[in-house]
Amino acid sequence: MTNTLLANLILFLHFFYVSFIVIGLAIIYLGYFMKWVFIRNPVFRWIHLSAMAIVIVEVLFGIFCPLTEWEAELRGAQKISAYSSGFIPYWVHHLLFYNWSPWVFELIYILLFLFMIVSMFIVPPSYKRRK
Repeated sequence: MTNTLLANLILFLHFFYVSFIVIGLAIIYLGYFMKWVFIRNPVFRWIHLSAMAIVIVEVLFGIFCPLTEWEAELRGAQKISAYSSGFIPYWVHHLLFYNWSPWVFELIYILLFLFMIVSMFIVPPSYKRRK
């Protein structure tokens, strides 16, 4: 497998991870107002919260995101930019990465995580067995 292909696969995995967190939270609240039952599934809710908890652990311990490191390492090995990898990787890369100060990202991550914890009380998971 070429470095470009592997870097793109890691980029897309990273994109889906971030999308799961962000879109998942939006779906929880949309589902709350639309009375969707599945948004109260405890497995979904705890996996969703755990995905963000991993990001918070990285922030608190100063760990650089492994997905970002791996992608950068693979692209750097051959001096490959996301743009030279193709149109879609270029735009996915631009959706994920911004040239902001690290403290801005840390603040956003912490506030999002706190909001997700509060959401566990506003829209709690349901532990009732369905018949």
